Amino acid sequence: MKRLYPNQPIIGVGAIIVCNGKILLEKRKSQPGRGKWSVPGGLVELGENIEQTVIREVKEETGLDVEKPALIDIVDNIIRDENGSIKYHFVIVDYFVKLEGGELQVGSDAGELRWVLSADVEDYDLTTTFRAFFRRNRQRLEKFSSCP
Repeated sequence: MKRLYPNQPIIGVGAIIVCNGKILLEKRKSQPGRGKWSVPGGLVELGENIEQTVIREVKEETGLDVEKPALIDIVDNIIRDENGSIKYHFVIVDYFVKLEGGELQVGSDAGELRWVLSADVEDYDLTTTFRAFFRRNRQRLEKFSSCP
């Protein structure tokens, strides 16, 4: 399925990992949002359920093992070009996950990973959709802990 000028929406996931008052952010390496900060995530593959996707994507992008995905929010990311045509259309399903193990390391899809205090998140150059998600869910996120 093509990402650029798709024929239908593309389903993706985001993983919310919070530990000791910090959230794990990832600097995006690909479009849309290249160079901006968001959370680890990616696209659902054919035959894969959405919970499997979030677990796989976290492992690929961060080296961390996670479990028990719990739905937090669903975000639409629709980007139009200068002519009004739909350039990108993603439906992103965000999950809170529990850390199970692994060692934090930048995967091939991530530009950089960083633990960021909740109070400092909005100081980063965030993707539009993650900024909206964070503002909508900030109080809920302060109650989460992914730490084992």
